[in-house]
Amino acid sequence: METRSRQERLKDGGILPFSAFLTDNFGRRHSYLRISLTEKCNLRCQYCMPDEGVKLTPRSELLSTAEVLTLARLFVREGVKKIRLTGGEPLIKPDVLDVIKELRKLEGLETIAVTTNGMNLVRLLPKLKDAGLDLINISLDSLVPAKFEFIVRRKGFHKVMEGIDKAIEMGFNPVKVNCVVMRGLNEDELLDFVALTEKKPLEVRFIEYMPFDGNKWNFKKMVSYQEMLDLIRQQWPDLERLENGRTTSKAFKVPGFKGQVGFITSMSEHFCGSCNRLRITADGSLKVCLFGNSEVSLRDVLRSGASDEELLQIIGAAVGGKKKQHAGMFNLSKMKNRPMIHIGAPPQRPSSPATLPDSRRAFPMASLLTTDPSTQAARGCCSGPLKSVGTRAGSHIQTEHREVSGHTKTALTKFTSRVDEQRLRYPQSMCPPASTSRTLGTPPVFCTQLMNGERDVNRRSVRLCHDQSSSKKTSDPTQTSGTDDGDGRPDEARLTHTDAQGRAAMVDVGGKAPTRRTATASATVLLGPTAFRLLRDHQLAKGDALAVAQLSGIMAAKQTSALIPLCHPLPLDHTSVTLELAEPRNAAVVTATCRCTGRTGVEMEALTAASVAALTLYDMCKAVSHDIIITDVKLVSKTGGKRDFHRPS
Repeated sequence: METRSRQERLKDGGILPFSAFLTDNFGRRHSYLRISLTEKCNLRCQYCMPDEGVKLTPRSELLSTAEVLTLARLFVREGVKKIRLTGGEPLIKPDVLDVIKELRKLEGLETIAVTTNGMNLVRLLPKLKDAGLDLINISLDSLVPAKFEFIVRRKGFHKVMEGIDKAIEMGFNPVKVNCVVMRGLNEDELLDFVALTEKKPLEVRFIEYMPFDGNKWNFKKMVSYQEMLDLIRQQWPDLERLENGRTTSKAFKVPGFKGQVGFITSMSEHFCGSCNRLRITADGSLKVCLFGNSEVSLRDVLRSGASDEELLQIIGAAVGGKKKQHAGMFNLSKMKNRPMIHIGAPPQRPSSPATLPDSRRAFPMASLLTTDPSTQAARGCCSGPLKSVGTRAGSHIQTEHREVSGHTKTALTKFTSRVDEQRLRYPQSMCPPASTSRTLGTPPVFCTQLMNGERDVNRRSVRLCHDQSSSKKTSDPTQTSGTDDGDGRPDEARLTHTDAQGRAAMVDVGGKAPTRRTATASATVLLGPTAFRLLRDHQLAKGDALAVAQLSGIMAAKQTSALIPLCHPLPLDHTSVTLELAEPRNAAVVTATCRCTGRTGVEMEALTAASVAALTLYDMCKAVSHDIIITDVKLVSKTGGKRDFHRPS
């Protein structure tokens, strides 16, 4: 009866036709549906998942692909124009491409989007686009590889960055990058994220830290929209507001930059009045508000054999019960709400539809609008972790030895819980300390080596805790791991470029399958004050040393097999060489990245490019000073072989 009366009011009021079932009592039309395809994820983000992991729903209780598509057709028929596929991580669902292809066939559906962590993006993007994907959002919370691993408790930073570049290359526009900002963890990277939009057509969106079960939300960890905005305007005072008509993101742009930035202000300045989205969780619960704990089990209704009309009555009742706005940041932190990765599923769920009470199986509206009975009791304290046994919750810090020095423990404590009380007294003390903030007017630096140099000692100490190669050890502690042409580890430690008689020999890679390989290497050139000043001011007699060094590094990468006797000649897909100046050290840092599709890695190509670029810089500056030192020539990372490698920063 409520649904019919609402429909009649719409007609009487002369409102443009839109489904009464998807229109709430405040006139909000819900044309945007988010569907979670899975609860599983290949990362363990701290703001999304409790430390001990979550208990996954049995497969039989999750929506099947057919059920997902049935619900999608129903919502699109009623006026939904945009569907976003989420998770967990949606791209690990085996039939995600089939889901997108079927959604593309729905008449009236204008936009299909995906939110992903980017780990599988490079491999799947071409197929996703062919299937009909329109938009893509990629989660990335740090531009520092070691900090990225700390936040998500897994490796993979370079895979995500490659995925972002691939999405731009393939013409997705805009490519959105979502960054959850947390005080004491990544708020010092705001300017670096904004600088990403200078050369790349990205939309970087800063999301206020939001409370969910198990993510240990604390008001002091939240960096407000206004605080972020004012900090960015110190670097770019001409930052301008864009009128884009969007409901969730406040958009801004630095004049002259290719991309733009946005702020999702769920906590400090809610946008409930214009909310047009609904959510269906992986286990089939309809959630009309992200922060609400009322849900409707559409799965149970579907499996009871309900007709479309009966389903719509249930959906209409849920939408009609949507509140005008959420409870506000302080009340939200006390309310019971599932972990973000599980969002929408009731905290105490029957193990199967058969165990539901008879009243629930008959799906009367009142019984399907469920609220966790422990909500009121939880208002005093609900931030504790789930009591169930964790699944696949990886440790976010791995060390070669179990003993950690007292200095490192102190640094880790400061890194994870450091809160400057003065900065909470906004706006007088909202700026980062001078030791961590970039001087106004200094261009952003993306080289990890330089970023580490600009951070305070405590943060650098923590990064030393991240050991990239200690997950597996040989059984004999006296032996070290060998390498298989840079790709894997043989059963025993030995040199791979020698034959049985100890003579030099090229490794046979004919039996390997070609994969996409990437390697990054770096080198540091300590120039001294005089040479550094002339280089910085473009006053060297030999000309533009940085440009010449960059070109020589690229040329050297292509000649690696001619310079290193046992290297395989590789057809490089891409080579880039960048040089950044580090003024406090009077140094130039060379970073070289090589990429190919082949049977062996490109580590030597990247190392050769970095080394020759450094040597060229030496040659260009030696007339000024012979006291120049080339140091720290090292492999930074490699991907695409039997195992990835990422050196701690």
